[in-house]
Amino acid sequence: MPLKSLLKFLLLPLLLFSFSCTPDTATYDVVDRNQLLDDLQYLSSDELEGRKTGTEGSRMAQEYIIERFNTLGLGMFGESYKHLFDHTNQRTGEEFIDAVNLIAYIEGSDQPERYIVVTAHYDHLGVQDGEIYNGADDNASGTGGLMAAARYFTDNQPQNSIIFIAFDAEEQGLGGAWHFVENPVVPLDQIVLNVNMDMISNNFENELYAVGTYHYPFLKPLIEEYTAGAPVDVLFGFDSDEWDQDWTMASDHGPFHQKGIPFVYFGVEDHPHYHAPTDTFENTNPEFYIDAVITIIGVIEGLDLRLNEVEEASQTEQVPSE
Repeated sequence: MPLKSLLKFLLLPLLLFSFSCTPDTATYDVVDRNQLLDDLQYLSSDELEGRKTGTEGSRMAQEYIIERFNTLGLGMFGESYKHLFDHTNQRTGEEFIDAVNLIAYIEGSDQPERYIVVTAHYDHLGVQDGEIYNGADDNASGTGGLMAAARYFTDNQPQNSIIFIAFDAEEQGLGGAWHFVENPVVPLDQIVLNVNMDMISNNFENELYAVGTYHYPFLKPLIEEYTAGAPVDVLFGFDSDEWDQDWTMASDHGPFHQKGIPFVYFGVEDHPHYHAPTDTFENTNPEFYIDAVITIIGVIEGLDLRLNEVEEASQTEQVPSE
């Protein structure tokens, strides 16, 4: 292991320990607290009218995310962050022309041809029966976390390349994610891991779930290690029929899983505001949200340093069947 990577590996547990001991310092170091909350508030504002795919509110969200990608100097695949696709909601039959995934990347220092894909969907349900479904937790929160992670890794170059994707049409049947895995910007066999964020701001029990370790059990001890000193309680589950809900295909990590790419999905349990007009900024828990994003970034950084192990395990260890 190169000296730089070894130092990061040795220092990361100390950084995670500092999350619980000095939250103000950790917040300043890992995320821009004010920016994170501003992102959540703007993306879930009435002005964007629920960000349904194909609407003006969706376009406004796209421009907001693109401006951040530009400001951070993230790399593009092609000449634009925008990657257009058509999608039909198989449940309703509704067609969406020129939906937009937003894709950027940071090149790794040691293994630039090996990738972690960090994802969150920016679309929501729009306006229904005259009411705005703002989608603060679902999923302005994950989108804000995505931008915060991009900011962090811009300042702290990862060992492996990281692709950041703000997916469209998740609410229409995981449209953006399915399009990506069928039309990837890099070969799928170079993608070692997907980290997905969807609903990470509305919890008042300080509980964040890391889903996927039933299918990829080699991820669990690594996640436990890198959340040992985290400011939120990271729990496991909701990824098999042993639970009352199985979230394996519930969000954009699902298509990655279908392609055999290991995933970890960070989210909270369903709450009364889920898919309701009351999913607003005012009903989120800002302190939990900040701590959740800090925790997720810590896990991404830890898994980046141990991606050799993840890659080897994904090729050799038995994954439980569906």
